[in-house]
Amino acid sequence: MTTSAIAASGLRKAYKDKVVLDGIDLDVPAGTVFSLLGPNGAGKTTTVNVLTTLMRADGGTARVAGHDVVTEARAVRAAIGVTGQFAAVDELLTGRENLQLMADLHRVPGDGGKRIVAELLERFDLMESAQQPASTYSGGMRRKLDLAMTLVGNPRIIFLDEPTTGLDPRSRRTMWSIIRDLVAEGVTIFLTTQYLEEADQLADRIAVLDQGRLVAQGTPDELKRQIPGTHVRLRFTTAAELDAAARVLADSKRDDEALVLRLPSDGGTTSLRALLDRLDEYSISAEGFSVHTPDLDDVFLALTGHTTEVVAK
Repeated sequence: MTTSAIAASGLRKAYKDKVVLDGIDLDVPAGTVFSLLGPNGAGKTTTVNVLTTLMRADGGTARVAGHDVVTEARAVRAAIGVTGQFAAVDELLTGRENLQLMADLHRVPGDGGKRIVAELLERFDLMESAQQPASTYSGGMRRKLDLAMTLVGNPRIIFLDEPTTGLDPRSRRTMWSIIRDLVAEGVTIFLTTQYLEEADQLADRIAVLDQGRLVAQGTPDELKRQIPGTHVRLRFTTAAELDAAARVLADSKRDDEALVLRLPSDGGTTSLRALLDRLDEYSISAEGFSVHTPDLDDVFLALTGHTTEVVAK
């Protein structure tokens, strides 16, 4: 039986007359990645703040690592790690000193702190820059150091609040690899992000938050299946070929500039074979042929009425 690392019911939060969380329910199984998607202002960071005891909800209940976030806040804090939107490193200290500071704050006994610091520097590929001030680190290095500092306390649940915002694609993929390794070790990740590709790549389950309400939950594939829009894309070399295909395929939509036809389809082999046979019947040949299925961007647009402000490439 899978246990819940995070469970929330009916969470509500408002600032004066502005409702930020409007009765949300969450259930995050242990040892998984749960991603909370939403545009700026949707309530993602507020949700994290409530679950990490940094803010008290106006209503509802939440348990993290089996502990109530209000009545057992200290036990919750002992079980979690939090990496916020901005790297919380001391730029005057070196990478090693930042990690050692965390080890001292966690009261790691004896030489245990030095051992943990060395292991984390090695794991996050920061050994060569360990003696340099954090102010000299790149954005990706700071994010890695920030996450390494979170791991000093060996948390079993980690909240990552938009951890790759502002990172270049290579640094982002490095962070993805680190997250996958943590989950393989049994750590639970609660990830908030605006990057749809990030959620698609990492998350076991996704929740879409819009204006304080959860508008959908499920696996990435389950969410994609909710949205119609699978289509075949045919690309032609000449306008004459495009015209001929458009006459034969009455349900198609044409893009004259790109010489492309888009045709609704279920993507199955039977329907694809029938389409190609029909083109062959009229001696029409397409230069390119591809099947496109809805992605999380389509899901987000359909559920919220707008795209996310930032979409990973």
